This record gives sequence, structure tokens and C-alpha cells, in this order.
Amino acid sequence: MGKILVKARKIFWGWYVVFGAFAIMVITYGVRYSFGVFVKPMFAEYNWPMTIIQLAASINLIVYACTSVWTGWLLDRMAPKWVMTAGVFITTLGLVLASNVKTPAGLYLSYGVLVGCGSAGCGAVVSTAAVGKWFHRYRGLAIGISTMGIGVGTMLMAPFAGYIVKNFGWRNGFLSIGMIMLAVGIIISQVFMGKTSPEQMGLLPDGEKSNKGPTQAPGGVIRAREKISLKPVIKTLQFWIMVFCNVCAVMTVMMTFNLQIAYAIHNGIDALKAAAAVGVIGITGSCGKFFFGWLSDRIRDAKYSAALGFFLMSIGLFVLYHARTVGVLYGFALIYGFGYGSLAPVMPYLLSDRFGRHILGAAYGLLIFFATGLGGSIGPILGGLIFDKTGSYRPGWLISAAILLGISFVILTLKPRSKRFL
Repeated sequence: MGKILVKARKIFWGWYVVFGAFAIMVITYGVRYSFGVFVKPMFAEYNWPMTIIQLAASINLIVYACTSVWTGWLLDRMAPKWVMTAGVFITTLGLVLASNVKTPAGLYLSYGVLVGCGSAGCGAVVSTAAVGKWFHRYRGLAIGISTMGIGVGTMLMAPFAGYIVKNFGWRNGFLSIGMIMLAVGIIISQVFMGKTSPEQMGLLPDGEKSNKGPTQAPGGVIRAREKISLKPVIKTLQFWIMVFCNVCAVMTVMMTFNLQIAYAIHNGIDALKAAAAVGVIGITGSCGKFFFGWLSDRIRDAKYSAALGFFLMSIGLFVLYHARTVGVLYGFALIYGFGYGSLAPVMPYLLSDRFGRHILGAAYGLLIFFATGLGGSIGPILGGLIFDKTGSYRPGWLISAAILLGISFVILTLKPRSKRFL
């Protein structure tokens, strides 16, 4: 036992942060991407228009985006565990209330507002920014591994939620994933996410030795060596190119995740097999996150990783357009999922590379504010509106594929890091 403890102490704490971020994203995004499982049962029970139900997902994303600006700002100033713990409690409360909704307003308040707000405290902004602060040479790999939790969560939670919903009803489905969120989330955040940066431990990124002492005051509040300001960031064209590409990408992602199960069922595919396709995306998405994180550490500029990811997502949606059998549906999931895996590791990597890791939390929070708040909120409503007007989901897949193809070229216009951010 003593030897094991000695070996554990020799492991750079940043890798424990990677594990904690991975685990917290398993449950956070497992919850988020399970919403599509609940759409059809609520539609069948209440006969609400599809647009009304999808509005809950849009509200969720708007609230998530707005709150992410604040949580990203907090992360640059305090230990992640406090931000994450608050997020877990709020998300659980929202899911418990969602299990008892009887009106659209109740769904909007519970899943839309509370789950959206809570997810911002334990989602990608807080998790990946926390990881990014611990690494330089291995930043892509570390973020890639941690964000694999998004795919693993999708793989595990969507089929689990589908099973509960099919056998015990959608209300028990919300309640079940809420209890999992509470039990796992509190333990992970408190055990693994208590430190803010390697400088707090007298180290440099990647575990390199530092001659300077800790740079963090007691209580988890960072004693900044330099002023943390977003003003120089938002004045650059580089940042807005990333914002534009992410707005477009997230819009198509949220349309796809919220409607692909309903689309498959509409085409005569069994509900559980349709839900399992989300799990396939989770598996290939995890592989994609690892691959694109690894690739970003090894190529001249991570923008090429981003372009490849967008292109693969576009190809996947062209396949989804023709998905009338389970085989083709899973073919879409394989291609789309692998490309989708690029989003989580590559974007924070690009931000840190262009603007520095000390401001990664605030910069990534602002990027998510636009990408998720604008793009993410438009996606589900646009998909629901297309279905309500045309009776088909297929035009939405073609529009999304064309958008992704376009931004795979736009992202290549990013210029290298400016001297003022060196």
C-alpha cells in the first residue's frame, strides 16, 4: 500500500484533473444528450407541437451559454470544485422538477432554466479550461482525453435513459439520471478538482519544476501575476472567426442530437435501436476527441484539425439524409461522431494557443456564450420548425451539411498567435 501511495504522489496532479474532468463530463453530457429520448414520449402524452418541446432545449442552451460566461470568469479566480459542486446541485434540482412537469412552462423552468444553468457549472467550459491550465506540451492530449467523457456519457446515458423511459416512463427517466448526477458529480468535483493550476503547487505546466513558490492565496482565490482581461481578445478578428465557426457548428449539432431519434422512429426504426445510434456517436466521438487532441499536439496549427472535423460532420449528415435502415443510421453515427469529436478538444486548444492559458476560462466561456447561446438555441427550434412546416426532417440535414462544409474552409483563415499575446 505504501508503494502505491508513493507512486500516486509522483503522478503529476494535472492528470488527476484530467480524470476528474472526464468523469464530470460523462454525467453532464450524458444528461444533456439524452433529451432526445424524452421528446417522443412527451409528444405522445401531451400532444404539444414539436416546436414547443424543442423550445425547452433551446432555452436550456441559452441559459447554459449566458451562465458559462460567468462560470468561465469564476474559474480563472477560484478552484473548479466549488463551481462544479454548485452546478451539480442545480442540475439535479432541475431534473427532479422535470420529472413532474405538466405544462410547457414547467418544462422550460426545470429543464430549460435550471438544468441549463447547472450544466454551465460542470460542463465543457469549466472542465476543459481547468485541464488546459495544467498543460502546455500535452495540452491537446489532456483535453482530448478529458473530453472523451462527453462521448462516453452519451454512449452510456442515452441508452440507459431510453431503457428507463420505455419500461418505466419518461418521468422516472428524468428522476433516474438526476440521482446519478447528484451521487457521482459531488464525489468527483470534491475529490479531484480542488486545485486551480500547477503554479499553486510550485510547478509549471506538464509538471515541470519551478523556482517560484505557489501563486495562489488560501481559500482557492488566485493571486494573479497579470491582469486578466478579455478586451484584447474580443478586439481580434481571430476570436470572431472562431465564434462564427462554432455558432454554425453547434447549431447543426443541437438540431441533430435533438431530432435524430425522432427522425429514425419516423422512418420506421425501433426506438431503442434509434437511441443506440446516439450511443454509437458517443463511442466514435470519444475516439475522435482523443485523435483530434493528439493530432493538435503534432501538427503545425490546430486549425487543420478543426477543418477536418467539420468536414467529417458534413459527410455524416449527408449519410443521415439517406438513413432509412438501422445500418445506414449507424453509418451516419460512425462518421458524424468521429468528426464531432473534434469540437471539444480543438476549440479550447485554439483559444489557449492564440490568447494564452491564463485567460482560457473567460475566453472559452465567452465563446460558448455565442456558440451555444446563439447557435445551440437556434438549432432545435429550426429543426422543429422545418418538421412542422414540411412534415420532414430531411431538409434540415442538407442545410446543416452545407453549413459544416462551408466552415471547414472558413476556419483555415485563422492567423497565428499575435505578438501581443506572447
